[in-house]
Amino acid sequence: MFPVFVKWGATPLYTLRMATTVNAEILRMQDRVGTIEKGKFADLIAVSGDPLQDITEMQRVKFVMKGGAVVRNDLAPGTAMSSR
Repeated sequence: MFPVFVKWGATPLYTLRMATTVNAEILRMQDRVGTIEKGKFADLIAVSGDPLQDITEMQRVKFVMKGGAVVRNDLAPGTAMSSR
């Protein structure tokens, strides 16, 4: 899904925003979802590369957390995820 939007001219950043904050606003749920903030619902994924440089990284998910539980972890043991 993500590469198609970039192919059609959207930037990788806007493509990711469409999947998160923009959709939350359209659904009028921005007070509950769309960003990672205390008190909001958030399912998280991690990829190895930078999707802002290569949006196809979003097709190579390495880590998934849903409802606060890790449901997939393909990261190497001892790999720390960094937050920027």
